[in-house]
Amino acid sequence: MSQPATLLVIDDEPQIRKFLRISLASQGYTVLEAASGSEGLAQAALNKPDLVVLDLGLPDMDGQQVLRELREWSTVPVMVLSVRASEVQKVDALDGGANDYVTKPFGIQEFLARVRALLRHNPQAEVAQSSSAQFGALLVDFAYRKVSLDGVEVALTRKEYALLAQLAAHPGRVITQQQLLKDIWGPTHVQDTHYLRIVVGHLRQKLGDDPTAPRFLITEAGVGYRLVAPEGR
Repeated sequence: MSQPATLLVIDDEPQIRKFLRISLASQGYTVLEAASGSEGLAQAALNKPDLVVLDLGLPDMDGQQVLRELREWSTVPVMVLSVRASEVQKVDALDGGANDYVTKPFGIQEFLARVRALLRHNPQAEVAQSSSAQFGALLVDFAYRKVSLDGVEVALTRKEYALLAQLAAHPGRVITQQQLLKDIWGPTHVQDTHYLRIVVGHLRQKLGDDPTAPRFLITEAGVGYRLVAPEGR
């Protein structure tokens, strides 16, 4: 018998969380809750939900930022649930990695149908995420957005972390320059490869990674970059 799906609701309104908790639990789902963006990101990393329901108006960070940070390491389906009804907001969320967008107020039957649709189209292999990745002496902690080398935390800029997290989420796999530029800088920057070279250079310096004999970050000339796969993979 399969396990019931686990859904994470990230919303700062207690009444909305209660309504969704009761409605989703009545359908047999396991429901996790978070009242802020940072709490939601930590819950997503530690509990590996099958689907995230995300409000955009959160007290500590905008939901669009939560979505961007989540997409640096996770492919979990995300349904945005927001009072923001403008086309621009919807397009931004969907371009940012959301799988669906529902505006408040909403009908619960339609909402549940959309949940079922997202879960049907979510291969279980895509959900199997880890909250961290180890590459020898290098540890990338997705839950807390921290990187350490030989047990010592390495201070990275947002772009440096985003690049490393993207590669660490796909160990041993080449990620193209265009894909990295699109995911980190946006679709209008897919030709700006000099941005990528600068960030890669800074990242290598901070990791003490010699480009002529790299321990971690491998350049695939003219194609992209990859992190060496951990032993045993």
